[in-house]
Amino acid sequence: MVWMWYFSIYSFFGFLLEVAFARAIGHPKRDRKCFLLLPMCPVYGLGALLILWLAPAARGILWVMVIGTLAATAAELLMGLFYRYVLEVEFWDYSDMRGNLMGLVCPMFSLFWSILSLGLVYLVHPLVARLIAAIPGWLGPPALILLVADALVSSIALRRAGTTDVLRWYATH
Repeated sequence: MVWMWYFSIYSFFGFLLEVAFARAIGHPKRDRKCFLLLPMCPVYGLGALLILWLAPAARGILWVMVIGTLAATAAELLMGLFYRYVLEVEFWDYSDMRGNLMGLVCPMFSLFWSILSLGLVYLVHPLVARLIAAIPGWLGPPALILLVADALVSSIALRRAGTTDVLRWYATH
C-alpha cells in the first residue's frame, strides 16, 4: 500500500505544480487535473515512483539527476502515448518546442524534471515517507478502491468524449 500512497500524494503534488505553473504563465486552462473527481496528475505519480524505485542505484547528486531525468521523461512519454493512443486525448503538447519527440517530451521539460528529481529524493520524499508511515492501515483499501474507480471512470469518460474538457464537470459554460 505504501507505493499506492506515494503515487497518490505525488500525483496530487503534480496537480498543484501544474496549477501553479498555469497561473504563473497565464495559461487559459488553469485547472490541470487528469481524473474526474480526484485532483491528480498521474504522470507525476508515475514519474515519482520510477525515480524512487531507481534512486537507490544512484551514487551522488549527479546520478540522481540523470536517473530522475530519464525516469520522469519516460513516464511523461508513456503517459502521453497512453492518453493519445488509448484514450484519444491530449493533456499537453510540446510540438512547438525545440527537440520535442512527438510533442510529448522535450529537452526543456526534461531539464525541469532533473531539478525536481533532486527535490523529490532529498527534500520531499523523506517527509512524505514519514507522513505515510502515520496513515492507519485500514485506510489503504478504501483509498485504493477510490483511486482505481476514479481512474476507470475518468478513462471511460475521456475516451467517450475525446476531450479533456469532460473532466471539468464543475465548470459553468
